[in-house]
Amino acid sequence: MPAPRVSFEFFPPKTLDASFRLWETVHMLAPLKPEFVSVTYGAGGTTRKLTHDAVTTIGKEFGLKVAAHLTCVDATKAETLEIAQNYAKAGVNDIVALRGDPPKGQGGFTPHPEGFADSVALIEALRSAGDFTLRVGAYPEPHPDAADSGADITWLKRKFEAGADSAITQFFFEAETFLRFRDAAEKAGIDASKITPGIMPIENWAGIRRFALAAGTSVPAWLDDAYGKAARDGREDLLSTALCTEMCDTLRNEGVEALHFYTLNRPSLTRDVCFALGVTPEVALQNVA
Repeated sequence: MPAPRVSFEFFPPKTLDASFRLWETVHMLAPLKPEFVSVTYGAGGTTRKLTHDAVTTIGKEFGLKVAAHLTCVDATKAETLEIAQNYAKAGVNDIVALRGDPPKGQGGFTPHPEGFADSVALIEALRSAGDFTLRVGAYPEPHPDAADSGADITWLKRKFEAGADSAITQFFFEAETFLRFRDAAEKAGIDASKITPGIMPIENWAGIRRFALAAGTSVPAWLDDAYGKAARDGREDLLSTALCTEMCDTLRNEGVEALHFYTLNRPSLTRDVCFALGVTPEVALQNVA
């Protein structure tokens, strides 16, 4: 079986130490020749400038294709499209177009009075504004704002009809969760080959568990039990590598050819899983940003 195509997500640093960790992460994973890497926005667009700086630096210093996250939060339509055009001028033509999370304490998402109402409106505007490759989010389990169990499929279909090129899913803990979603998407007329599963290597179970519950991701009881036992034996890293590799292998055996890893700017586990999947590095880069 050929090695999967891989891509990685990073987040922009807010401190000097975090900056060093980001560049160490990129330097460690760049030799794996990812199809692309993405850089996130903070909730409420709080890292807008940091995202721009990280995107342009990674592309320039490491020669990687970088997809910049762009959201509808706290900006007018003109401001949002200006950000996209500034990326294009810098040679960045890949956008991850998202509705975005509201600022902390705001509660639910409220569109800016002069902004885009949702991700579909943003995708339509970006498709008309330039020659962008547009990636979007997908939710194999119900989004916290979903009206019903079928809403996530309906929204994903609308995103593709608006001009999206591909989709990356929220993370999940069991391969069957993605496979059921993929089958439902295909049944709804969506090209399932354009949906890439988002993979979250578990660096810290307690932290990932909190993140999952906040995002509406189901936490299987067997995982709590497995990490409880692993913690007593000091085997958390071994368990994480084995579980992530096994899930990715299951997906590959079901025809999945590309995997998108949420690295959390902690590259070791992602690298080890990629190695186990047969993704081999080329000569390490000589220059560190």
